Amino acid sequence: MLTRRGVLTAAAFSTVLGLGLPALAQSTIKIGEMNSYKVFPAFLDPYKKGWELAVEEVNAAGGVLGKKIEIVSRDDNGTPGDAVRVAEELVSRENVVLLVGTFPSNVGLAVADFAKQKKILFIAAEPLTDKIVWEAGNKYTFRLRASTYMQTAMLVPEAAKLKKKRWAIVYPNYEYGQAATAAFKKLIKEQQPDVEFVVEQAVPLNKIEAGPVVQAIADAKPDAIFSSLFAADLAKFVREGNTRGLFKDMAVFNILGGEPEYLDPLKDETPSGWYVTGYPWDQIKTPEHTKFKDAYMKKYNDYPRLGSIVGYSSVMSAVAAIRKANSTDTEKMVAAMKGLTHSTPFGDITYRALDHQSTMGAYVGRLAQKDGKGVMVDWTYADGAKFLPSDADVKKMRPAD
Repeated sequence: MLTRRGVLTAAAFSTVLGLGLPALAQSTIKIGEMNSYKVFPAFLDPYKKGWELAVEEVNAAGGVLGKKIEIVSRDDNGTPGDAVRVAEELVSRENVVLLVGTFPSNVGLAVADFAKQKKILFIAAEPLTDKIVWEAGNKYTFRLRASTYMQTAMLVPEAAKLKKKRWAIVYPNYEYGQAATAAFKKLIKEQQPDVEFVVEQAVPLNKIEAGPVVQAIADAKPDAIFSSLFAADLAKFVREGNTRGLFKDMAVFNILGGEPEYLDPLKDETPSGWYVTGYPWDQIKTPEHTKFKDAYMKKYNDYPRLGSIVGYSSVMSAVAAIRKANSTDTEKMVAAMKGLTHSTPFGDITYRALDHQSTMGAYVGRLAQKDGKGVMVDWTYADGAKFLPSDADVKKMRPAD
């Protein structure tokens, strides 16, 4: 049995050798990661595989600052309260040098506020809420993915070209869906002032009653639909809409609808012609993406999803920040994040000093069926830097750090 005296003796011995117990505990650089794995497995299982691949690659190349990186991961159960508790545990007990992750917008906002209070760097991987870098932005929080506003802005030019006047809107009734709806209304009105919003359906997240929602939209007789539904809610909406003929000759725009996580389950029910943001993983031939895809498929014998890109790029952002700062000191890493540029499978991205938003873009195209599966066609890559408000508008929204 190791007695208290034995512990003290060991500590004294290690000090004599110039090692010190803290030095032993810091043989790796710990990064704290949290996400809603049980609540959103379709996205977050591939996401985890993505960050595992990144860790493997970084450590195989010698790590960073002469040390290997270690991810300490926790499930936040998809609730703000649990996420803050987990963040506190990671910082206080696990001694992580920074935090990455989160999925729902409300959880991301809660952890961003925690990061502000505790003065620790937080790289928000997936939450799309605009507030996280604008109205609720803070010195310690940076966001990787193209935001709700950005992805909505990517679809609006095509929507405006169609000159549809009567719009129906359907969205998950929490921060992300509310923000997507507000952004779409604002942006489409700017390009087409005469549009009307004839019906709105705000549905509880993961609890859509698709029959009544589809019927309410059909009864309003819209010319087009804007949706920010995803995951199970999107699948139920598509199936019910197909059954009732809602989408026949209907222009539909759905952010996230082309992401494999949500598109693949639809198979031959995929509604052809929808305008979406997504990830046509099997069609992208850039060197950066091909390298990532080949490594991912070799490791997992599976194809990457959008979550895989996000998980991989989140860790690479953290490593790039540590490397640029040449330190794990929080203030030095925060300074390094401002203007940080590094490579991702989607090409180089930059974290803007102005608002801490990365310029990662998204693929924009239309849905079609091929061999009984849903695919994206006629797609282009939309550079995130081109779909942001003006610097002056951002400064009005974002509080000073």
